[in-house]
Amino acid sequence: MRSAASVAQLAAASVVLSGLAACGPVNVRPEPKLPKPLLQPLPATVGLVIPAETRGYLHKETRYGVDWRVELGPGHVRMLHDVFADEFEHIEEFKDLEAARSATDIRAVFEPRIDTYSFVTARETRGRYYAVTIRYRITLYTPAGEKSDSMTLTGYGNSLAKGMNSATPLLKATAAAMRDAAAKFLVQFPALPSGQKLAHNEALTAEATVAVADNQQIEAVPIDDPEPDLTAATPATNTGSGQGTASPQGAPPGPAATPGTAAPATPADSTPASPGGAPATPGPTVP
Repeated sequence: MRSAASVAQLAAASVVLSGLAACGPVNVRPEPKLPKPLLQPLPATVGLVIPAETRGYLHKETRYGVDWRVELGPGHVRMLHDVFADEFEHIEEFKDLEAARSATDIRAVFEPRIDTYSFVTARETRGRYYAVTIRYRITLYTPAGEKSDSMTLTGYGNSLAKGMNSATPLLKATAAAMRDAAAKFLVQFPALPSGQKLAHNEALTAEATVAVADNQQIEAVPIDDPEPDLTAATPATNTGSGQGTASPQGAPPGPAATPGTAAPATPADSTPASPGGAPATPGPTVP
């Protein structure tokens, strides 16, 4: 039989090893599966251009001595295909805007980009949850390739923190933010001026730029946390991968996680990731 001292030493060694494992690099590649939405596609054929920086978007940073790597590109390519196939009667994908100009019978061209990705960890939420914010910018062009409209879209997601594993809750929170953004676009875009034109199968025009370009937002209203408990985070060291790498994020007090709504993660040294201005009517989140 082992002595009490030996048992105690083994227990201490286990705790040390667990702590070392928890400090290892965190690598996630979220690829959420979206359920089929119950909506009528808009009766228009549109073009979709997914730029290279969106396809290869990689967020890298070092926080608390831990290297975090979130590979967002592949999951977003599949998600964008699914979302636009559900929103419109027919889509055609092009490698770039120049290729889209030569197409016939399309009513608009969409070019989605990831503006910023940010997250807070269990350390910043006192062990409660991981939270993620992803901000998108979608530029709309006429069939001739002229800019017609631009809109911002922010997805929020979170996941309860369990055990010493950091990858699983970050993966779940990121996937939830992607699903949240997808649901908002599907539900709220048809109500925007550009969506109303496409609902009547009308081509977008460059003249719309003066009235609505860079002025549309698809946004849900976050729910205030009755007991905010997020603490300030230590500034992170960001190891960018070029275009498409978000800035380091911290965790000032902010909205809490509630069923169907997730708390936005906000930067430690800048303004919140979500755009300013009056939010639109909240839309449901895809489960």
